[in-house]
Amino acid sequence: MSQPVETLNGLPPICGQEKQALKHAGIAKDAYRTAGGVDFSRIKSAAAIALHMQQPLIPAGGPELSTAALISNLKYMMDNQHVGDNHNAPVFQWCYKRIGEFVPQLVGEGKEPRAMLEYTGCLLHGLVDMGAHDVIDALRRITVDPAYNRCVEWLGCPWSHAVAPSTPPQDYKLHVLAWQQHFAELFGWESLERVKGFSPSEMALPNQPDVAYEFVKTLRDCGFTWVIVQEHTVEQLDGRGIEQRHLPHRLVVRNSKGEEASIIAIIKTQGSDTKLVAQMQPWYEAKSLNRWELAGKSVPPLVTQIADGENGGVMMNEFPQKFMEVVRESSHSETPLLNGSEYLEHLFALGIKERDLPTCQPLFQHRIWNKIQPGAGPEKLAKSIEECKKEDHRFHMEGGSWTSSISWVQGYDNVIGPMEQASALFNEKVLKRKVPTTDPRFRNALFYLLTSQTSCYRYWGQGVWTDYAREICRRVTEIVKHDF
Repeated sequence: MSQPVETLNGLPPICGQEKQALKHAGIAKDAYRTAGGVDFSRIKSAAAIALHMQQPLIPAGGPELSTAALISNLKYMMDNQHVGDNHNAPVFQWCYKRIGEFVPQLVGEGKEPRAMLEYTGCLLHGLVDMGAHDVIDALRRITVDPAYNRCVEWLGCPWSHAVAPSTPPQDYKLHVLAWQQHFAELFGWESLERVKGFSPSEMALPNQPDVAYEFVKTLRDCGFTWVIVQEHTVEQLDGRGIEQRHLPHRLVVRNSKGEEASIIAIIKTQGSDTKLVAQMQPWYEAKSLNRWELAGKSVPPLVTQIADGENGGVMMNEFPQKFMEVVRESSHSETPLLNGSEYLEHLFALGIKERDLPTCQPLFQHRIWNKIQPGAGPEKLAKSIEECKKEDHRFHMEGGSWTSSISWVQGYDNVIGPMEQASALFNEKVLKRKVPTTDPRFRNALFYLLTSQTSCYRYWGQGVWTDYAREICRRVTEIVKHDF
């Protein structure tokens, strides 16, 4: 199996093998259905859970901000456990490993555990960099070993937890490709062939039509079949809310040029995420449901939820026992746990096609297309957006995410500005000049560019975190100006 390769000044394998990644990404046929042993015709419903794992990289590996090495925030917590909540660091590290322990144990009992895993690239790099090889080894075992890999589905994500609505589209594609290459280096190209679903950081779905189109096009170009979306970030084509949230949808996006793209969307329901997953509530909800009709076929509904896999007392303390309990009760029952691709593979084996799925689009797009037609051009699109904002103060084009109480844009000009400047410079000096991705200079600049776009620098508000962001943006600018 592939071992982690970090040979260039400790930088992760995030570029240089794009063609290989695109060749392997998501190509495995029936990777889960035939191995899972679930009688889809007999079950009445199913539940799916996904665990989101993230630790940012921060310039804290030294006394001076301007020269400090980028280290994992987890390492900083480990080394400073006397500060704040940093005493949780060892528990966090175990949380990153524990699914690798739970799955073999439960399979050994004859049970059928299921979990979808979303680990950001910067977390994986941080774990390798700090020597947490036991975590990587535990994850590799359940990812590669056929005895267990039917139970675990990895979801793709942006390499450093970048929010799609406020990340330049050309950079977002670099994030996606970087994650795929990094994942394959750690777990093998064959494992990448099984990665079909995508989890956007913070469940942030772009709703500005041109950005939304680029987002979906990037996912399709990079081999993804489906994306998980938050229920309240999408709408039906007539502007109404989602009615069949426990069925997959066809997410359709159209841009100002009249181009259209689509991808399957599995709907994550609203709620207090960590409590719902920690207490395995999706399974209990699924138990109360019966089969629905879709395209003339009888199908089991799927209740889906994603949450931080390590954050908060309920996830740290309550999840292990509850996960074990529910897996033992749900295995071989009328309401099993299933992963997203496993469910879709069963669905399509019935003869259902992607076009048969109910259709949705990003939030607020109905109002825009009521004013103009797709293809009207970027100027008319911008005008219609301004008109919609004047008509309703709740209307926005910042994208939808897991919470509507936090903006990833407002109040962060001192971060967004430097981030956009660094991105523009990288685009001008590196991408437009077609510098080979195998060039060591490319990887060095890309590493800092991707890291600078981590949403954590904005989530925690003004202060040291925004200082971190501006410092990393400064490094991008200096590297690009000096090396290119």
